[in-house]
Amino acid sequence: MKELFLGLDCSTQGLTAIIVDFNSFQIIHEYEVNYDKDLDHYKTQNGVYIHDDGITVHSNPIMWLEALDLLFHNMMNDKVAMNTILAISGSAQQHGTVYLNDTFEKRIQNLNPNSNLSDQMLDTFSRKTSPVWMDSSTSKQCQEIREKLGGFKEVIKLTGSNTFERFSGPQIRKFYQHQPEQYDKTQMIHLISSFMASLLLGKSAPIDHGDGAGMNLMNITTSLWDQDAIEATAPNLRLKLPPLVKSHEIIGKITPYFTEKYGFSSNTLLIAWSGDNPNSLIGVGLTSKGKVAISLGTSDTYFGYMEQLYLDFKGEGHVFGAPTGDYMSLICFKNGSLAREEIKNQFNLTWGEFSNMLLSTPPGNSGNIMLPYFFPEIVPLVLNPKVYRFGFNENDPEINVRAIVEAQFLSMKLHSRWIGEKATEIHATGGASTNKEIMQVAADIFNSPVRIFELTNSAALGAAIRAAKSFYTSVDQDKNWPEITESLLKLLVKEILYPNENIKELYEEMLLLYEKCEDHVLRGGENPEFFRQRFKTKCLIRDRKL
Repeated sequence: MKELFLGLDCSTQGLTAIIVDFNSFQIIHEYEVNYDKDLDHYKTQNGVYIHDDGITVHSNPIMWLEALDLLFHNMMNDKVAMNTILAISGSAQQHGTVYLNDTFEKRIQNLNPNSNLSDQMLDTFSRKTSPVWMDSSTSKQCQEIREKLGGFKEVIKLTGSNTFERFSGPQIRKFYQHQPEQYDKTQMIHLISSFMASLLLGKSAPIDHGDGAGMNLMNITTSLWDQDAIEATAPNLRLKLPPLVKSHEIIGKITPYFTEKYGFSSNTLLIAWSGDNPNSLIGVGLTSKGKVAISLGTSDTYFGYMEQLYLDFKGEGHVFGAPTGDYMSLICFKNGSLAREEIKNQFNLTWGEFSNMLLSTPPGNSGNIMLPYFFPEIVPLVLNPKVYRFGFNENDPEINVRAIVEAQFLSMKLHSRWIGEKATEIHATGGASTNKEIMQVAADIFNSPVRIFELTNSAALGAAIRAAKSFYTSVDQDKNWPEITESLLKLLVKEILYPNENIKELYEEMLLLYEKCEDHVLRGGENPEFFRQRFKTKCLIRDRKL
């Protein structure tokens, strides 16, 4: 007998569904609605609207509702057994906010299955568009909140992260300052995750601790709304926020709109939705101490499970609530795949040629170091992009190829040291994670095995796994997190790479050299050339022995 669980992901560019059968531990259905292609009448670009200033980035919440109807319509047309789905949870792009007026609650309680969601919900918004994570227009508001709370270290201690432009609190403050009348007419401010969950539930859904931590409004220690942070953001804000709940909370059953229209069972359970990052934590199996993930995409992301609360008082990393009830760390590096592509394109290489050059050059790169700030960087903070090369120039393809890859993973290791739990296993996702040669460098620098997964949407998969875990707990089948994730994910492992223990000390010394180079360039530290020459000599001696 099948045991089906549905995970949804309302991402930047589309809405995805994954159905997992936990009896056979298989993904049996995957569906996607792409906003640009399938809902092109909204005229989005990669799912968003980028304003003329280049830093204000919004999306249309009505589009997400139309996508939900279309997604379920496609599933129903394909004869998916919707009535056998036991539980649903979801994921959404983190930090985005949705602003609703006093008609919202009544409207979602009385949805008519003979009409579509977008038509019925059209006039329930006090703000027609929603700022999303790509928006960076709130620097002024970030600074104001920071000052009110006593500086960035106090903000980190309180909320787990420094104030960042994309975070919900600064975005809410900007709305209050720029459109005070519309702010006053706003009865409820949802995150995208809780907004989408509300539609399925038929009433306002709560915000879970994972997504709530990405707002600069939740106390990271108590997992409660923090009154000081709320008062620093906007007046009467507490009255406009949904309650907070644990991520495994069963928030109710699916509303009649979806049972009558699409054939879901009225007994289908709904589990609190969360942000894409906490869901991806589960989707790649990070449920025990020492497990981290490296996601190689447009930006590169390093995130991991934390058994204890650690904070980054440099303000580079973030701490969110994990669906397990613990914590997760997250560090984002903007110079990811686009930086690798800069080197590939500079020398007119194919990715195959790029990989071969990694294989043909020695670990440590003979002491040649790159600081790869092709674009403005957030970790470490580099506002004026420039590529720094120590010991080589921009004309040697082999050295540049190894330099960019080593630099990216050295930077990850350096800027994740604030996490007090050493990485013992790395799970790799994202487009470049399929490149075995790139991931071998990661295994060697971190001195840790790297599991490469065949995953297309770890956030939706994580939501489905979360739904299963909460359901089983509710029926007294208390399967632990490693048990429920490993049974599924072991079938999705494409390859495991192991570190070369013979170069462990080499990369430990290279990390110290990389830190000296960064300190010299960004903070005026001592010239690293003496240390680089010493390291270069060690590399040359080692290379001659091989």
